[in-house]
Formats: sequence, C-alpha cells, structure tokens
Amino acid sequence: MKIDVYNANGSKTDKSVTLNKSVFGIEPNDHAIYLDVKRFRAAQRQGTHDTLHRGLVSGSTRKIKKQKGTGTARAGSIKNPLFRGGGTTFGPEPRDYTQKLNHKVKQLARRSALSYKAKEKAIMVVEGLKMEAPKTKDFAGLMNGLEMANNKTLMVLPSANDNVFLSSRNLRKHRVMVASDLSTYDIMNCNTLIFVDDAHKVIEGMLK
Repeated sequence: MKIDVYNANGSKTDKSVTLNKSVFGIEPNDHAIYLDVKRFRAAQRQGTHDTLHRGLVSGSTRKIKKQKGTGTARAGSIKNPLFRGGGTTFGPEPRDYTQKLNHKVKQLARRSALSYKAKEKAIMVVEGLKMEAPKTKDFAGLMNGLEMANNKTLMVLPSANDNVFLSSRNLRKHRVMVASDLSTYDIMNCNTLIFVDDAHKVIEGMLK
C-alpha cells in the first residue's frame, strides 16, 4: 500500500512510501485487539483503593454487652460492621490489576489495529518536521495545513523530540508519541495516524 508524503507546511509532495503488507495489510483480528486494549486499560489502574475492615478500625475489642438476655442481637466488639464507626464489610483492598498477554497476541493486536487504519485510509506521512523551540502555534499551523485541526490525531515520531511533544501538549485533540511506545489502545483511540519521516519503518521493524 502506497501513502502520499506531506511536507512540514502541510502540502502534498511528489513522494510516496510503501507500507509493509505483513504489518499494515493483514486481516484484522478483533479479539486480539479487545484483549490488548483490555490489558492496557487495566494496567492504567493504580489499585491503591482501600477501606478499613474490622481488623483495622481503631477501638477496643472488649465485648460491649452480655451474650444473652438483652433482647437484641449478640455483639462481640464495637468494631462490628453493623455499628456506626465499625469496619467495612467486603470493601476494596489494594491489588494489582495487571493482566498477562502473550507477546505474539500483542503484536497481532497492533498489526490488526494498524491494518484497520490503513483500510480506512487514516494514515499520513509527514517529512522534514523540525521545531527549533516549543510553540503550540506552529504545531496548530501544521494541523491546519494538513486539514486535521478538528480531527483526533496521533503523531508518531521515529525518536524522541521534546520540542514537538511540548508544542502539542496544550492541544486537546492531538497527541505525540515515539514509535517504540505505540500501543493498540493508542492506535484505536485516534482518527488519524501521522507518521513523521521513518516512524513507520520503526514500527515495521518491531512487528514484522
């Protein structure tokens, strides 16, 4: 599949790049995408939620009344969950939400997501993108030139570039990340993928 190349001003050049069919042209596997997105979102959870059960509530463990003859239910401690100020019953406790997924399934998921974007013609390539300093106005101008100002885009860089990253940080609909960090969730969570220079080759090297 051939993709047109645009310059840093947003104008189409006479160049084009060919995307690897084994990465951008496979039959997408929806279940692999589902598993990898679920794994990614689960990994974002901190799992630090906690409540005080009766073993953690401060207070005496003295039996507050005799066992029988009071006409009410028996109670062994003021920390009983039935009492005000008592412990929480079956409350959440700190836990790790990480889910394991085989490496080949994760690769299949990313190839499937990229193939969906290729089928939808939602992939662009931009060359010669350079920013001397972080300027949101310059990045917004590039998006206007590409007619992507109102689209949810993900710009993928071949290597880290702080100026480009910082220039996009205040724009709600645009994100920038390095090719090596690209996940299935990131691919599916944008309308258009924008590869800068050889970023697509970095991804092909990882997923072939």
